[in-house]
Amino acid sequence: MDIVILAVVIAVVVLGALGGLIVGSRRKKQLPPPPPAAPDITAPPAEPHVGDEAETPREEPRRTIEEVDLPDGSAPVVVEEPPAEAPEIEIPEPTAGRLVRLRARLSRSQNALGKGLLTLLSREHLDEDTWEEIEDTLLTADVGVQPTQELVERLRERVKVLGTRTPDELRTLLREELVTLVGRDMDRTVRTEPEDRKPGIVLVVGVNGTGKTTTTGKLARVLVADGQSVVLGAADTFRAAAADQLQTWGERVGAHTVRGPEGGDPASVAFDAVKEGKEMGANVVLIDTAGRLHTKTGLMDELGKVKRVVEKQAPVDEVLLVLDATTGQNGLVQARVFAEVVDITGIVLTKLDGTAKGGIVVAVQRELGVPVKLVGLGEGADDLAPFEPEAFVDALIGE
Repeated sequence: MDIVILAVVIAVVVLGALGGLIVGSRRKKQLPPPPPAAPDITAPPAEPHVGDEAETPREEPRRTIEEVDLPDGSAPVVVEEPPAEAPEIEIPEPTAGRLVRLRARLSRSQNALGKGLLTLLSREHLDEDTWEEIEDTLLTADVGVQPTQELVERLRERVKVLGTRTPDELRTLLREELVTLVGRDMDRTVRTEPEDRKPGIVLVVGVNGTGKTTTTGKLARVLVADGQSVVLGAADTFRAAAADQLQTWGERVGAHTVRGPEGGDPASVAFDAVKEGKEMGANVVLIDTAGRLHTKTGLMDELGKVKRVVEKQAPVDEVLLVLDATTGQNGLVQARVFAEVVDITGIVLTKLDGTAKGGIVVAVQRELGVPVKLVGLGEGADDLAPFEPEAFVDALIGE
């Protein structure tokens, strides 16, 4: 009996030991990972102690008042920035005789007309076929039908009376008739100096691409060369950089430019330009208008509005229509429409040194009944010249 009891006790002990081992191994597997190490935290600097806890002050070297550098009381040095360099003002060429100086450039493309006429008139027998060739030469040069017929009729009569014709006589004859056709007695003065007031007001109009803004800038140079002070009105607010272009022209000769915001009201800019011109005592105000297409009725109406607004301050003395001479007879259509909107008083023919036909001078004057007052003969700043009929005809017929 004792042996059985002892065996049971041993068995219970063995089972208990085995159970403890199993439970212990399971607990080891389920233990969570150890927490991460805490970061090193730098303690904030200790606050200064006061009272009994204050530390004994340490001895530090001290400087006497003689050793301390004191300010001498002088004003601080101010570094001045160099002023922005003003653009150098140019002195334009005098306008007197300018067309004569540019004669070679003009005759470069115009000699065909004069030489062609002289060659035909030099024939021994001037029959009907020859006179038809003379008419064709004049029509090809954009002279126009009616002026051509008038010129041929006068040449017929004078050649018949002259009889025998020497080259010099023919040249003199042709020169006289061409000068008469171009218009010797027309007033070609650009009216910029009204007697009763200042400033004179000039409106520059024309379609896109004729060189209108450039012509306005060159005209400013012409006026400055004649001793007049100029204010420029950049009323072309629709073309990008038109105001910048005009201002650059003005700065080169010392002319003040009045401008407005891009896309703004052109009439407002024109009004302000005249107002400032009065306040400054300027001699002339040049107003560059937008290069509006003559087929756009609304835009043409706006051009009329610009003129009406300006005239609330003073009358417009001159309205210059800028035409591209290379467009020939097509330019006459533009001229007619502009003349209906504003009273054109003068014409500026640009690009007359290129492929333009010299006869356009006669045709456009006949169409509008107003004179050509200025001609553009190149890309140079001083290539705008007052129109002189005699010098122009001399360039046409050559030496």
